Amino acid sequence: MPIVGGLDIHRKQITFGYLDTVTGEVKRGQIAPADRAHVRAWLARFAGQDDAAFAVEGCAGWRYVAEELAAAGIAAHLGEPADTAALRGRKRHAKTDKTGSRHLRALLAEGRLPECWIPPPHILECRALLETYHDLRRAHTAWVQRIHAVFFHQGAPPLGEGALRTEPGLEALRAAAAAHLSPAGQQQVATAVDMLAATEAQLGPLRHQLRDIARHLTGAKVLAARLYGVGPLTALALTCWLGGADRFSSSRKAVRFTGLDITVHTYRPQRTARAAVPARTAGAALGGL
Repeated sequence: MPIVGGLDIHRKQITFGYLDTVTGEVKRGQIAPADRAHVRAWLARFAGQDDAAFAVEGCAGWRYVAEELAAAGIAAHLGEPADTAALRGRKRHAKTDKTGSRHLRALLAEGRLPECWIPPPHILECRALLETYHDLRRAHTAWVQRIHAVFFHQGAPPLGEGALRTEPGLEALRAAAAAHLSPAGQQQVATAVDMLAATEAQLGPLRHQLRDIARHLTGAKVLAARLYGVGPLTALALTCWLGGADRFSSSRKAVRFTGLDITVHTYRPQRTARAAVPARTAGAALGGL
């Protein structure tokens, strides 16, 4: 590689350092502000370079940097954050942006960069939608827990199972709040109910969208069909984060990565591991992106 470099990504700036292996010249600097347009303009200096490669760490912001590198005809290598940090060895000095980009450059030049899989665009889009769905589900659960906590904190009778799922249940909830809660408690519950309605209005269409995607993605269809208890959304998430067919050296490693490899711990020193997912199922899903 005539040009080999590292990019240390931060919200305000990207610190770069690259080596021209032909001349031995090293160049360092910063790209600021750190956005797509400025990265694209900076990469114009490598126009016409036949073989250039840059390493970036798999932290927030890597997506647009990797996309711009690919658009400029430059090989993008995504480093796994924890393993990349571990290869620094014992910390003798505080990490700086300059040392971070130099570390990435050195690992790439030596062929020691622990690389992550860079998904194709449609998988990146699925990941973004799944992350949004997960955030909405967590918010929904938090508001439900808040309502139950307010009732318990003020000594009100516990709510029934379907209190928040049906319109009659919500009417009973409002009546119970008016009868047993202080004015501030009633306001807390009313706010939580409104937030639940707003969250559910976003969750429904997004859930249908993700289910439709899962029906058309081979890997998700394989997992949903072969794994007991795995529905379309879980199958889609597993497929999107598993990676490509060449990410793992064996199907068993893919099973362990998903957390579906059950390990039974006993009081004895030894342990017994049982794979919950057949290797052929994981292999089929890996090849189904």
